[in-house]
Amino acid sequence: MHPFDVETLPVGRWRNGGGATREVVARPAGAEGFGWRASIADIAAAGPFSAFPGVDRVLTLLAGDGVRLTSPGAFDRLLHRTGEPFAFSGDLALDAALPGGPCRVLNIMVRRGGWAARVERPTGPVAPPAGHAGLLYVLRGRWRAGAGGAVLTPGQGVWWDGVAGAGAGDAPGAGSLVPLSPDAVALWADVAPVG
Repeated sequence: MHPFDVETLPVGRWRNGGGATREVVARPAGAEGFGWRASIADIAAAGPFSAFPGVDRVLTLLAGDGVRLTSPGAFDRLLHRTGEPFAFSGDLALDAALPGGPCRVLNIMVRRGGWAARVERPTGPVAPPAGHAGLLYVLRGRWRAGAGGAVLTPGQGVWWDGVAGAGAGDAPGAGSLVPLSPDAVALWADVAPVG
């Protein structure tokens, strides 16, 4: 498992000036195109979202009063509850509005036909399935990553790589992700290979 802290991730500013992205992981590493990718975005201004043809996305509000995503003829959705995931096709052209000001979101993207992703909001132990990749991000409380692993607090998390042949440090077999406090809430992105 690979730990991360949002505040220490490199920040990439958007070309349109409407926000910034902190990439957590993109796999396979160094490839021309990702199979799956996890990032955290700070959305500072209303505007269009970049299209990602052939990619499925799950966006989840982490902080702020929400973001309204609109794709003409497809959906008009206000994400206003922290930790509630919303899945949509990256092929769609969409615009984002910020009814309550800037916000932060978790963005999971998977290459269609290679990977499938789902995001849940656990309050109890998480046991990543063998062969799956994924990420756990702490919303509230304290969590432990694996037996004897790091203690994680809000804004921190771990990711793991389920690709066959990955090194021992990449596999989540060291154990479950376990809440350590009664108020513990996390986001778990389970990224499963297709086929």
